Amino acid sequence: MVRLSRAETQERNRAKVLAAARDEFAARGFREAKIDVIAERAELTRGAVYSNFPGKRALYFAVLADLAERSAGAPHAVPGETPHDALGALARARVAAFPLDDEQAGLARDLMPEVLADERIRRPFAQLVKLNGLVLGLALERLDPPDRPAGAPIPRRVRLAETVLTTLHGAGQLAAAAPGLVEPFDVVSACERLAGLSLNDWWAPPVFAPTAQAADRPWSPPEAVDLVRAEPFVPADGVVVVLGTHRLAGAEEAVRAYGGDVTVAVVTSEPDELVPLTRLLVAEVCGGLRQAFPERAWPGLRVVCDVTGTLAAAAGVLAVSDETEAAVRVERGRITAGADGRGAGHAVSVTGGLTVS
Repeated sequence: MVRLSRAETQERNRAKVLAAARDEFAARGFREAKIDVIAERAELTRGAVYSNFPGKRALYFAVLADLAERSAGAPHAVPGETPHDALGALARARVAAFPLDDEQAGLARDLMPEVLADERIRRPFAQLVKLNGLVLGLALERLDPPDRPAGAPIPRRVRLAETVLTTLHGAGQLAAAAPGLVEPFDVVSACERLAGLSLNDWWAPPVFAPTAQAADRPWSPPEAVDLVRAEPFVPADGVVVVLGTHRLAGAEEAVRAYGGDVTVAVVTSEPDELVPLTRLLVAEVCGGLRQAFPERAWPGLRVVCDVTGTLAAAAGVLAVSDETEAAVRVERGRITAGADGRGAGHAVSVTGGLTVS
Protein backbone atom coordinates (compact mmCIF):
# COMPACT_ATOMS: atom_id res chain seq x y z
CA MET A 1 0.00 0.00 0.00
CA VAL A 2 1.44 3.38 -1.02
CA ARG A 3 1.76 5.85 1.84
CA LEU A 4 0.45 9.30 0.99
CA SER A 5 2.56 12.34 1.68
CA ARG A 6 1.31 14.92 4.16
CA ALA A 7 0.32 17.27 1.31
CA GLU A 8 -1.52 14.46 -0.50
CA THR A 9 -3.36 13.50 2.69
CA GLN A 10 -4.38 17.10 3.30
CA GLU A 11 -5.61 17.46 -0.27
CA ARG A 12 -7.61 14.22 -0.02
CA ASN A 13 -9.16 15.33 3.28
CA ARG A 14 -10.00 18.73 1.82
CA ALA A 15 -11.79 17.06 -1.10
CA LYS A 16 -13.72 14.81 1.30
CA VAL A 17 -14.78 17.80 3.38
CA LEU A 18 -15.94 19.70 0.29
CA ALA A 19 -17.98 16.74 -0.95
CA ALA A 20 -19.56 16.18 2.47
CA ALA A 21 -20.29 19.89 2.91
CA ARG A 22 -21.91 20.06 -0.52
CA ASP A 23 -24.32 17.28 0.44
CA GLU A 24 -25.06 18.82 3.85
CA PHE A 25 -25.65 22.33 2.47
CA ALA A 26 -27.88 20.93 -0.28
CA ALA A 27 -29.93 18.96 2.20
CA ARG A 28 -30.23 21.49 5.04
CA GLY A 29 -29.16 24.87 3.68
CA PHE A 30 -26.27 26.93 5.01
CA ARG A 31 -27.97 28.12 8.19
CA GLU A 32 -29.06 24.67 9.39
CA ALA A 33 -25.96 22.75 8.28
CA LYS A 34 -23.77 21.45 11.12
CA ILE A 35 -19.99 21.08 11.10
CA ASP A 36 -20.29 17.91 13.19
CA VAL A 37 -22.54 16.35 10.57
CA ILE A 38 -20.18 17.42 7.78
CA ALA A 39 -17.30 15.80 9.65
CA GLU A 40 -19.34 12.61 10.08
CA ARG A 41 -20.25 12.57 6.39
CA ALA A 42 -16.57 13.01 5.50
CA GLU A 43 -15.50 10.33 8.02
CA LEU A 44 -13.17 12.85 9.62
CA THR A 45 -12.96 14.62 12.94
CA ARG A 46 -14.38 18.09 13.60
CA GLY A 47 -10.78 19.27 14.01
CA ALA A 48 -9.89 17.96 10.57
CA VAL A 49 -12.68 20.05 9.07
CA TYR A 50 -11.48 23.20 10.83
CA SER A 51 -7.87 22.53 9.86
CA ASN A 52 -8.93 22.94 6.23
CA PHE A 53 -11.63 25.62 6.64
CA PRO A 54 -11.63 28.01 9.62
CA GLY A 55 -15.38 28.56 9.59
CA LYS A 56 -18.66 27.37 8.13
CA ARG A 57 -19.04 30.37 5.82
CA ALA A 58 -15.53 29.91 4.41
CA LEU A 59 -16.45 26.28 3.72
CA TYR A 60 -19.76 27.33 2.14
CA PHE A 61 -18.07 29.80 -0.21
CA ALA A 62 -15.45 27.17 -1.11
CA VAL A 63 -18.19 24.65 -2.00
CA LEU A 64 -19.95 27.16 -4.26
CA ALA A 65 -16.65 28.21 -5.88
CA ASP A 66 -15.71 24.60 -6.57
CA LEU A 67 -19.10 23.92 -8.17
CA ALA A 68 -18.92 27.08 -10.30
CA GLU A 69 -15.44 26.23 -11.57
CA ARG A 70 -16.49 22.67 -12.40
CA SER A 71 -19.77 23.65 -14.08
CA ALA A 72 -20.10 22.27 -17.59
CA GLY A 73 -22.40 25.12 -18.62
CA ALA A 74 -24.84 24.71 -21.47
CA PRO A 75 -24.47 21.50 -23.50
CA HIS A 76 -23.43 21.88 -27.15
CA ALA A 77 -22.81 25.62 -26.68
CA VAL A 78 -21.85 27.56 -29.82
CA PRO A 79 -20.06 30.92 -29.43
CA GLY A 80 -21.96 33.90 -30.82
CA GLU A 81 -20.34 36.10 -33.45
CA THR A 82 -22.54 39.11 -32.66
CA PRO A 83 -23.46 40.73 -29.31
CA HIS A 84 -27.03 39.42 -29.75
CA ASP A 85 -25.92 35.82 -30.25
CA ALA A 86 -23.14 35.96 -27.66
CA LEU A 87 -25.44 37.30 -24.95
CA GLY A 88 -27.99 34.61 -25.81
CA ALA A 89 -25.30 31.95 -25.49
CA LEU A 90 -24.11 33.46 -22.20
CA ALA A 91 -27.65 33.42 -20.83
CA ARG A 92 -28.12 29.80 -21.89
CA ALA A 93 -24.91 28.88 -20.05
CA ARG A 94 -26.11 30.64 -16.89
CA VAL A 95 -29.68 29.30 -16.88
CA ALA A 96 -28.30 25.78 -17.38
CA ALA A 97 -26.92 26.13 -13.84
CA PHE A 98 -30.17 27.36 -12.30
CA PRO A 99 -31.57 25.00 -9.61
CA LEU A 100 -34.33 22.71 -10.83
CA ASP A 101 -35.60 21.55 -7.41
CA ASP A 102 -35.47 22.38 -3.71
CA GLU A 103 -32.35 20.29 -3.09
CA GLN A 104 -30.31 22.14 -5.73
CA ALA A 105 -31.75 25.46 -4.56
CA GLY A 106 -30.60 24.73 -1.02
CA LEU A 107 -27.00 25.21 -2.06
CA ALA A 108 -27.39 28.70 -3.49
CA ARG A 109 -30.26 30.39 -1.70
CA ASP A 110 -28.23 31.45 1.36
CA LEU A 111 -25.45 33.18 -0.57
CA MET A 112 -27.06 36.62 -0.84
CA PRO A 113 -28.31 36.68 2.77
CA GLU A 114 -24.73 36.01 3.89
CA VAL A 115 -23.41 38.74 1.59
CA LEU A 116 -25.98 41.28 2.77
CA ALA A 117 -25.54 40.45 6.44
CA ASP A 118 -21.86 41.41 6.66
CA GLU A 119 -20.16 44.57 5.42
CA ARG A 120 -16.85 42.66 5.24
CA ILE A 121 -18.44 40.50 2.53
CA ARG A 122 -20.78 43.05 0.94
CA ARG A 123 -18.07 45.54 -0.12
CA PRO A 124 -15.87 42.95 -1.88
CA PHE A 125 -18.98 41.41 -3.48
CA ALA A 126 -19.92 44.78 -5.01
CA GLN A 127 -16.41 45.30 -6.33
CA LEU A 128 -16.27 41.80 -7.80
CA VAL A 129 -19.54 42.42 -9.63
CA LYS A 130 -18.00 45.62 -11.06
CA LEU A 131 -14.98 43.62 -12.19
CA ASN A 132 -17.24 41.05 -13.87
CA GLY A 133 -19.08 43.87 -15.64
CA LEU A 134 -15.76 45.13 -16.98
CA VAL A 135 -14.70 41.68 -18.23
CA LEU A 136 -18.02 41.08 -19.99
CA GLY A 137 -18.13 44.65 -21.32
CA LEU A 138 -14.66 44.31 -22.87
CA ALA A 139 -15.73 41.06 -24.55
CA LEU A 140 -18.81 42.80 -26.00
CA GLU A 141 -16.65 45.65 -27.28
CA ARG A 142 -14.53 43.17 -29.22
CA LEU A 143 -17.57 41.91 -31.10
CA ASP A 144 -18.09 44.61 -33.71
CA PRO A 145 -21.78 45.07 -34.53
CA PRO A 146 -22.35 44.50 -38.25
CA ASP A 147 -23.85 47.97 -38.72
CA ARG A 148 -20.95 49.94 -37.21
CA PRO A 149 -19.46 52.29 -39.81
CA ALA A 150 -15.84 51.63 -40.73
CA GLY A 151 -13.50 53.67 -38.56
CA ALA A 152 -16.17 54.61 -36.04
CA PRO A 153 -15.06 54.37 -32.39
CA ILE A 154 -16.17 51.30 -30.47
CA PRO A 155 -18.55 52.38 -27.71
CA ARG A 156 -17.99 51.36 -24.12
CA ARG A 157 -20.30 48.44 -23.26
CA VAL A 158 -19.73 48.04 -19.54
CA ARG A 159 -23.13 49.43 -18.58
CA LEU A 160 -24.77 47.01 -21.02
CA ALA A 161 -22.78 44.18 -19.45
CA GLU A 162 -23.86 45.25 -15.97
CA THR A 163 -27.50 45.31 -17.10
CA VAL A 164 -27.18 41.77 -18.46
CA LEU A 165 -25.54 40.56 -15.26
CA THR A 166 -28.32 42.21 -13.24
CA THR A 167 -30.91 40.34 -15.29
CA LEU A 168 -29.16 36.99 -14.90
CA HIS A 169 -28.45 37.51 -11.20
CA GLY A 170 -32.07 38.40 -10.48
CA ALA A 171 -33.32 35.40 -12.45
CA GLY A 172 -30.90 33.14 -10.59
CA GLN A 173 -32.00 34.42 -7.20
CA LEU A 174 -35.66 33.93 -8.09
CA ALA A 175 -34.92 30.42 -9.37
CA ALA A 176 -33.27 29.60 -6.04
CA ALA A 177 -36.16 31.05 -4.02
CA ALA A 178 -38.91 29.52 -6.16
CA PRO A 179 -37.58 26.60 -8.22
CA GLY A 180 -39.54 26.07 -11.41
CA LEU A 181 -40.92 29.60 -11.60
CA VAL A 182 -38.29 31.12 -13.89
CA GLU A 183 -38.75 30.30 -17.59
CA PRO A 184 -35.22 29.88 -19.01
CA PHE A 185 -36.21 30.68 -22.60
CA ASP A 186 -37.62 34.03 -21.51
CA VAL A 187 -34.39 34.90 -19.71
CA VAL A 188 -32.35 34.04 -22.80
CA SER A 189 -34.64 36.08 -25.04
CA ALA A 190 -34.45 39.08 -22.69
CA CYS A 191 -30.64 39.02 -22.68
CA GLU A 192 -30.52 38.79 -26.49
CA ARG A 193 -32.76 41.83 -26.78
CA LEU A 194 -30.58 43.78 -24.36
CA ALA A 195 -27.80 43.66 -26.98
CA GLY A 196 -29.64 46.36 -28.91
CA LEU A 197 -30.11 48.61 -25.88
CA SER A 198 -28.64 52.07 -26.46
CA LEU A 199 -27.02 53.44 -23.31
CA ASN A 200 -25.16 56.70 -22.84
CA ASP A 201 -22.07 54.82 -21.71
CA TRP A 202 -18.78 56.59 -21.17
CA TRP A 203 -15.69 56.44 -19.00
CA ALA A 204 -13.71 59.30 -17.52
CA PRO A 205 -10.09 59.04 -16.34
CA PRO A 206 -9.43 59.60 -12.63
CA VAL A 207 -9.31 63.23 -11.53
CA PHE A 208 -6.42 62.54 -9.17
CA ALA A 209 -3.71 59.95 -9.66
CA PRO A 210 -0.26 59.42 -8.17
CA THR A 211 2.86 60.18 -10.16
CA ALA A 212 4.46 57.09 -11.65
CA GLN A 213 8.07 56.56 -10.61
CA ALA A 214 10.64 55.34 -13.10
CA ALA A 215 12.22 52.01 -12.28
CA ASP A 216 14.65 49.52 -13.73
CA ARG A 217 14.55 46.18 -11.98
CA PRO A 218 13.98 42.59 -13.08
CA TRP A 219 10.49 41.15 -13.35
CA SER A 220 10.36 37.61 -11.97
CA PRO A 221 6.71 36.71 -11.39
CA PRO A 222 5.48 33.30 -10.30
CA GLU A 223 3.20 31.19 -12.45
CA ALA A 224 -0.41 32.10 -11.76
CA VAL A 225 -3.88 30.96 -12.78
CA ASP A 226 -5.91 33.36 -14.92
CA LEU A 227 -9.49 33.12 -13.67
CA VAL A 228 -10.84 34.62 -16.90
CA ARG A 229 -9.43 31.84 -19.07
CA ALA A 230 -9.11 29.19 -16.32
CA GLU A 231 -5.54 28.44 -17.33
CA PRO A 232 -2.05 28.88 -15.86
CA PHE A 233 0.22 31.59 -17.25
CA VAL A 234 3.26 33.66 -16.33
CA PRO A 235 2.57 37.41 -16.42
CA ALA A 236 4.81 38.95 -19.08
CA ASP A 237 5.07 42.47 -20.53
CA GLY A 238 2.17 44.77 -19.81
CA VAL A 239 0.63 46.41 -16.76
CA VAL A 240 0.16 44.54 -13.49
CA VAL A 241 -2.29 46.10 -11.03
CA VAL A 242 -2.38 44.85 -7.43
CA LEU A 243 -5.86 45.55 -6.09
CA GLY A 244 -7.45 44.77 -2.75
CA THR A 245 -11.02 43.53 -2.81
CA HIS A 246 -12.29 47.02 -1.94
CA ARG A 247 -10.51 48.60 -4.92
CA LEU A 248 -11.31 46.31 -7.88
CA ALA A 249 -13.12 49.04 -9.80
CA GLY A 250 -9.65 50.50 -10.38
CA ALA A 251 -8.97 47.80 -12.96
CA GLU A 252 -10.74 49.79 -15.69
CA GLU A 253 -8.43 52.75 -15.19
CA ALA A 254 -5.50 50.62 -16.33
CA VAL A 255 -7.42 48.88 -19.11
CA ARG A 256 -8.65 52.11 -20.73
CA ALA A 257 -5.37 53.98 -20.41
CA TYR A 258 -2.99 51.21 -21.45
CA GLY A 259 -4.77 49.44 -24.29
CA GLY A 260 -2.59 46.32 -23.98
CA ASP A 261 -2.51 43.32 -21.68
CA VAL A 262 -3.42 44.08 -18.07
CA THR A 263 -3.14 41.62 -15.18
CA VAL A 264 -5.14 42.24 -12.03
CA ALA A 265 -3.75 40.56 -8.91
CA VAL A 266 -6.57 40.40 -6.38
CA VAL A 267 -5.29 40.53 -2.80
CA THR A 268 -7.04 40.49 0.57
CA SER A 269 -6.33 40.42 4.27
CA GLU A 270 -9.19 37.91 4.71
CA PRO A 271 -8.34 35.11 2.26
CA ASP A 272 -10.32 32.34 3.96
CA GLU A 273 -13.65 33.81 2.84
CA LEU A 274 -12.79 36.38 0.17
CA VAL A 275 -10.59 34.15 -2.00
CA PRO A 276 -13.36 31.56 -2.60
CA LEU A 277 -15.87 34.39 -3.05
CA THR A 278 -13.62 35.85 -5.76
CA ARG A 279 -13.26 32.49 -7.44
CA LEU A 280 -17.03 31.94 -7.28
CA LEU A 281 -18.13 35.24 -8.79
CA VAL A 282 -15.51 35.34 -11.56
CA ALA A 283 -16.18 31.70 -12.48
CA GLU A 284 -19.93 32.30 -12.71
CA VAL A 285 -19.41 34.92 -15.43
CA CYS A 286 -16.21 33.80 -17.13
CA GLY A 287 -17.22 30.16 -17.41
CA GLY A 288 -20.17 31.28 -19.51
CA LEU A 289 -18.08 33.87 -21.35
CA ARG A 290 -15.63 31.23 -22.55
CA GLN A 291 -18.56 29.25 -23.98
CA ALA A 292 -20.52 32.17 -25.37
CA PHE A 293 -17.85 34.37 -26.97
CA PRO A 294 -15.34 33.38 -29.66
CA GLU A 295 -11.76 33.39 -28.40
CA ARG A 296 -10.93 36.50 -30.42
CA ALA A 297 -13.40 38.42 -28.23
CA TRP A 298 -11.94 37.34 -24.90
CA PRO A 299 -10.56 40.45 -23.21
CA GLY A 300 -6.85 41.12 -22.77
CA LEU A 301 -7.51 41.36 -19.04
CA ARG A 302 -6.30 38.59 -16.78
CA VAL A 303 -7.48 38.15 -13.20
CA VAL A 304 -5.39 36.33 -10.61
CA CYS A 305 -6.36 35.38 -7.06
CA ASP A 306 -3.03 36.19 -5.41
CA VAL A 307 -3.68 34.08 -2.30
CA THR A 308 -0.16 34.22 -0.84
CA GLY A 309 0.78 37.65 -2.18
CA THR A 310 3.67 36.28 -4.26
CA LEU A 311 2.64 38.11 -7.44
CA ALA A 312 2.21 41.32 -5.44
CA ALA A 313 5.65 40.81 -3.92
CA ALA A 314 7.17 40.40 -7.39
CA ALA A 315 5.67 43.81 -8.19
CA GLY A 316 7.27 45.25 -5.05
CA VAL A 317 4.11 45.28 -2.91
CA LEU A 318 5.18 43.49 0.26
CA ALA A 319 2.20 44.26 2.53
CA VAL A 320 -1.33 43.85 1.18
CA SER A 321 -4.83 44.58 2.43
CA ASP A 322 -8.31 44.98 0.99
CA GLU A 323 -7.50 48.67 0.37
CA THR A 324 -4.31 48.00 -1.61
CA GLU A 325 -3.92 49.74 -4.96
CA ALA A 326 -0.54 49.63 -6.66
CA ALA A 327 0.74 48.96 -10.17
CA VAL A 328 3.86 48.37 -12.23
CA ARG A 329 4.59 48.56 -15.92
CA VAL A 330 6.68 45.76 -17.41
CA GLU A 331 8.61 46.14 -20.66
CA ARG A 332 11.01 43.58 -22.13
CA GLY A 333 10.97 41.60 -18.92
CA ARG A 334 11.84 44.50 -16.60
CA ILE A 335 9.76 46.77 -14.38
CA THR A 336 10.07 50.24 -15.89
CA ALA A 337 7.56 52.20 -13.78
CA GLY A 338 5.59 51.87 -10.59
CA ALA A 339 2.91 53.74 -8.67
CA ASP A 340 1.04 53.37 -5.41
CA GLY A 341 -2.35 54.66 -4.30
CA ARG A 342 -5.66 55.37 -5.98
CA GLY A 343 -5.23 55.66 -9.73
CA ALA A 344 -1.95 53.71 -9.73
CA GLY A 345 -2.99 51.58 -12.70
CA HIS A 346 -3.81 54.67 -14.73
CA ALA A 347 -0.54 56.36 -13.72
CA VAL A 348 1.75 53.59 -14.95
CA SER A 349 -0.39 53.00 -18.05
CA VAL A 350 0.03 56.52 -19.40
CA THR A 351 3.77 56.70 -18.70
CA GLY A 352 6.28 56.36 -21.50
CA GLY A 353 9.95 56.98 -21.73
CA LEU A 354 10.53 57.45 -17.99
CA THR A 355 14.17 57.37 -17.03
CA VAL A 356 15.67 56.49 -13.69
CA SER A 357 17.33 59.54 -12.15
